[in-house]
Amino acid sequence: MREPRDTARDRSVTVLAGGYGGAKLAHGLALVAPELGMRPTIVVNTGDDLELHGLLISPDLDTVMYTLAGLANAETGWGVRDETWSSAEMLALYGAPTWFRLGDRDLATHLVRTERLRAGSRLTEVTEGLARSLGVQARLLPMSDEPVRTRVRTDDGWLDFQEWFVRRHHADAALEVRFEGVATARPTPEVLDAIAAADLVLVAPSNPFVSVGTILALPGMLDALRAAAAPIVAVSPIVRGAALRGPADRMFESLGGEASAEGVARHYVERYPDLLDALVIDALDSEAIPAIERLGLTVVAQQTVMSSEEDRAMLARSILSRFLP
Repeated sequence: MREPRDTARDRSVTVLAGGYGGAKLAHGLALVAPELGMRPTIVVNTGDDLELHGLLISPDLDTVMYTLAGLANAETGWGVRDETWSSAEMLALYGAPTWFRLGDRDLATHLVRTERLRAGSRLTEVTEGLARSLGVQARLLPMSDEPVRTRVRTDDGWLDFQEWFVRRHHADAALEVRFEGVATARPTPEVLDAIAAADLVLVAPSNPFVSVGTILALPGMLDALRAAAAPIVAVSPIVRGAALRGPADRMFESLGGEASAEGVARHYVERYPDLLDALVIDALDSEAIPAIERLGLTVVAQQTVMSSEEDRAMLARSILSRFLP
């Protein structure tokens, strides 16, 4: 375990996140932050971003932002609650693609984001402005200002991530994953500062291959994390051999590995040596503790399924009480 920081100042937590699992843990941290006098920083995957109808759409950033703002559609795990679909209906009349559904309220986010980017602002600046307008108290950062695009190889060849994930309902086995543009992208200065200043770095229960993996693939990211004074703790996205949402379990099977708590630990230890200090797994997987400890990780088993806001806050509070200096 890394040496703890001086606790005389306000404590800082930085989270690496993507998608709904990351959004829920981020929300839990935001719920308990006031009582601990801290403001969490959420670093979000942008490899899932796409351009559609002339607009830049950032699904993971928006899922986290809407969740933190209390606007998320809890039934779907994406988009805004109480949404309407007039724009999508008109797009369909014009023969425009509608497989990636954009609701009317959600569309406003993409319009403002794209306009501000075209005016010369960085994605980091645009994201902070959008989050501030929605009353988000946590700091929300894209992993990079440069575009990175995740692609998935299937039996039908290489597909853009959203083509595979949304249009084809991630039904095709993922045979390989690559991140186009990652070689020339970099973590932003804000991201690097947030890691260096953190008292705790959390890896959210997001897909290790196409959410967390995209962030870790950025040149310089692993070096920054390994140089950090903070302990680095991951939360397993697999419970009893299954992903609670999305294709992470099937990706473990098709890309090599095992969809289990031990499989998650082995993935991080073997692919990213000397990165993690600890892994939080669900209490239902507690039998995996000895095997994970043999991999050199501290293991904490507790309820990780976040079915309610109370669950989110409970998980966040438990992790902070155990690992935050």
